[in-house]
Amino acid sequence: MPDLIPDMARKRAEISADALAFRCQATARDWSFAEVNAAADAIGRALLDCGYAPGDRLAILTLNRVEFFLVLLACQKTGIILCPLNWRQPVPELADTLGPINATGLIYDPANADVALALVEALSLKSHSIAEDISSWVKQGAAPFIEFIDAETPWYLLFTSGTTGRPKAVIQTARMCWANAINIGQAINLTSNDRAVNFLPLFHTAGINLYTLPVFLFGGVSTILPKFEAKDLLALLRSGEVNQFFGVPAIYQAFSISDGVDKVNWPAIQCGCGGAPLAEPLIRFFAQRGTSVLNGFGMTETGPTTFLMDPGNAAKKIGSVGLAQMMTECRLAGVPDGAPGQGEILLKGPNITPGYYDNPTATQATFTESGWLKTGDVGLRDSDGYVFIVDRIKDMFISGGENVYPAEIENALHHHPEVLEAAVIGVPDEKWGEVGAAFLLPRPGADLDITSLRPWCRDRLAAYKIPAHFRIVDDFPRTAAGKIRKPELREHFPWK
Repeated sequence: MPDLIPDMARKRAEISADALAFRCQATARDWSFAEVNAAADAIGRALLDCGYAPGDRLAILTLNRVEFFLVLLACQKTGIILCPLNWRQPVPELADTLGPINATGLIYDPANADVALALVEALSLKSHSIAEDISSWVKQGAAPFIEFIDAETPWYLLFTSGTTGRPKAVIQTARMCWANAINIGQAINLTSNDRAVNFLPLFHTAGINLYTLPVFLFGGVSTILPKFEAKDLLALLRSGEVNQFFGVPAIYQAFSISDGVDKVNWPAIQCGCGGAPLAEPLIRFFAQRGTSVLNGFGMTETGPTTFLMDPGNAAKKIGSVGLAQMMTECRLAGVPDGAPGQGEILLKGPNITPGYYDNPTATQATFTESGWLKTGDVGLRDSDGYVFIVDRIKDMFISGGENVYPAEIENALHHHPEVLEAAVIGVPDEKWGEVGAAFLLPRPGADLDITSLRPWCRDRLAAYKIPAHFRIVDDFPRTAAGKIRKPELREHFPWK
């Protein structure tokens, strides 16, 4: 027997039909829960009439707008699998992404029409315009869907960033969505009175699930911005229309150097952070303005929420991602359950993906024999059970026989008053095997003296951890989540 649960859009519309669900900046339109459900019904019926069947893969290429969520909810009703695409990628990369999953159609917005139509021609896809087809379908309306949905079957696919190679299609399910809503909802005390903002890209799990889908399920409202613009986002935060905010470190970094940061009533906004650890100087920067930015940890494979720091201990345990949340169990490889220690983070729970679409080899390699997800991240658990992310296993290098974790060096460099951001990689060395190479983004207006960095590190790090090489950069190559693409940095060493 399949594990059946109610249709999310239909149930939310039954409970709070006239309440506001979305405010869409792209179309300057507000949507109630009843309107969202009716639109998703209409889109779902139209897709079936176009010849799509349950299990078919349907791509979507769009900036943030409410129609994305209408299509996403329509796919849940029909069993069609939605595949959000990265609008930053060129046609050849998008074709490489879609090829292995055999997508049959593509929905696109006006901003991405040229790339979309080229992709349609390259892969012989059906095509549907948000401005024309989706709009027309919504206006026409259709009979409602009343069936239950299967909590376990693929709902949509998210493609990994590709920092370790070719992207894999991570299966996302309704079960994962509900588990994530519980994990983040109870952690931040989410209610129907909450107001969030959607601006992170919708081809990334944070754009969909932090916090937009949980806010939808809890009956709150999300304002949807087309994409991240620091000025526009700060203006929205100043307006008082947002009380729940989630951003990646690059967002908080951009805020910290923006003129409008001190015009926001930060104590009125609960702030969360993920994608990468938030540097201590940034945590203290926002603490001085009255808000504790709560570090968390998650992955595309985990729905994503697994850990989140609690406000009561945020100032005491700076750098921690907190405790594993309600729907997730955590183990550290080689460490007794619950005991302090350090090891690879292993996770299990209903928020964990069933695997990678049509890729059993990758799925098998990612899970232990007993079903625990191997994250590839090294965690340190303290005596109170709080977890600190040490670093990615693949980023560790060995210098003179000693294990070196770049995150520790980066943290020391982040405390330098003229360093905005740092990234460290291991590079070959004839004497030590490997040594550190540090790439540094200076603070705006700063005159960073590289010769000051070695003594700065010497006062804070063991000698074998001090980078042998330093280089100032204008910016970093980044993933959609704001993470620095370290493989691309390695291509620049020796310095080019």
